[in-house]
Amino acid sequence: MTRATALSHKFVEFIPEALLDGEIYISMRFATASHKCCCGCGNVVVTPIRPTDWTLIFDGRGVSLYPSIGNWGFKCQSHYWIRCNQVVWAQRMSPSAIVEGREHDRQAKEAFFMDLSAEAAAGRPGARKQKRGLWQKLKEWANGS
Repeated sequence: MTRATALSHKFVEFIPEALLDGEIYISMRFATASHKCCCGCGNVVVTPIRPTDWTLIFDGRGVSLYPSIGNWGFKCQSHYWIRCNQVVWAQRMSPSAIVEGREHDRQAKEAFFMDLSAEAAAGRPGARKQKRGLWQKLKEWANGS
């Protein structure tokens, strides 16, 4: 097994069934990126691009994913970042740190979807809470709102 140090990216409509080593496939249509595990084990890593999962950044030259890729469900348990097509290897995480990270992710997702439910119940689906600035407050005051 050879650990990858870099990936090339390919924007596709559909993620292919057979992935090439060293390639990350990005489907904007399905908001998903997939690649073979960078440790060389051959497992396929699927990273959904969503507010509760991963953020994809394309800067015109390369892609980055945030947060890190932690393959805790694989035997390899590899852990790395993808930054501008470079693979930056991270420290191994202890079993307790993995459990803690999973719990943090679960709570973050729960909070996100609870906010969406509250917005829908208030008749504002998709609306986001925004802080009102001084000008907005003055405008509301002037209009008697």
